[in-house]
Amino acid sequence: MTDPRPGTNPIRWRDAMHAALYGPDGFFVSGAGPADHFRTSVHASPAFAAAVHRLVSRLDAALGFPTPFDVVDVGAGRGELLHTLATLVHTGPAGPGPVPLVRRLRLTAVELAPRPPTLPPHVAWTTTLPDPLTGLLVATEWLDNVPLDLAAPAPGATTSTHRYRLVDPGTGVESVGPRVTGQDAAWLARWWPDPPTAGGTPDDPDLPVGRVEIGRSRDEAWADAVRRVARGLALAVDYGHLRQARPVDGTLTGYRGGRQVPPVPDGSCDITAHVAVDAVAAAGAGVAGCAYTLVSQREALRALGADGGRPPLSLAGTDPAGYLRALATASAVAELTDPAGLGGHHWLLQPVGVAVAPLMAR
Repeated sequence: MTDPRPGTNPIRWRDAMHAALYGPDGFFVSGAGPADHFRTSVHASPAFAAAVHRLVSRLDAALGFPTPFDVVDVGAGRGELLHTLATLVHTGPAGPGPVPLVRRLRLTAVELAPRPPTLPPHVAWTTTLPDPLTGLLVATEWLDNVPLDLAAPAPGATTSTHRYRLVDPGTGVESVGPRVTGQDAAWLARWWPDPPTAGGTPDDPDLPVGRVEIGRSRDEAWADAVRRVARGLALAVDYGHLRQARPVDGTLTGYRGGRQVPPVPDGSCDITAHVAVDAVAAAGAGVAGCAYTLVSQREALRALGADGGRPPLSLAGTDPAGYLRALATASAVAELTDPAGLGGHHWLLQPVGVAVAPLMAR
């Protein structure tokens, strides 16, 4: 819709998102952190970090127990995953390597927000990706917050002409901007086929028909992250969709205080859109020079030992406290593997100099 009010300043969505999320007073830079506004797998249960710990142990062995072994968390929030992972490594068994992992482990959080005062000192905090790294690079719900442009397709005779959607950062009111050309147009032609549309004409560009999300910026961000891995694995965990099932009207939305809200890019809420996972995967594979693996979180966690099965009822008679602990763990894993929720996340695994199959064997 076109904003009829005077004094608005519409800009492209990519610029509005960047300022709203990562500007000086942006949502991810100021405030208490993402955990106060939405629930990720990291926040839902320590079982997620435990599964990552198992993946780290398998990857460490596959790489020959390198020194150092890096774990880099991109979009680390307030460092919750690395904090839990550090505890698991420090309190767990030494492992089979000639030098215990706890003595070789190098943990790095990549985040624009200030370092949390409660984060252990052995976790490095930086605003830029380290390069090169050997080990695991993990990005949990990072790509969905990489700013992107939106466009409106208007049906033509044989093809659709896309125009950028503009937004007023203060109100969220949208208008239609210039035609999409160049690399963005090429990305749409390859990765976002035109959906069925109704209404609107090529002569009325102020009547948007549908909404598409131009994921080229996410492809570039993931390719840059994969490029930093000298040997090891890059893992992205996120909501997403594939080319054959793109959402007709896009997925852009906002979150604040645990509730879904209109995506007004004024810095007061999270602005997120699901990831075109196949496009991102192809970009990473092009950098790594080898194939990627794409599975659901449900499949991945089960392969890493988190199956969510209820403990046997007989345990309640012999060890009531142990039964209750096991039951709580099973409930947490069930949330992580629910295909209608967090279990519907995609796990994109991009290996570099290592095979994925042994890492994800049951």
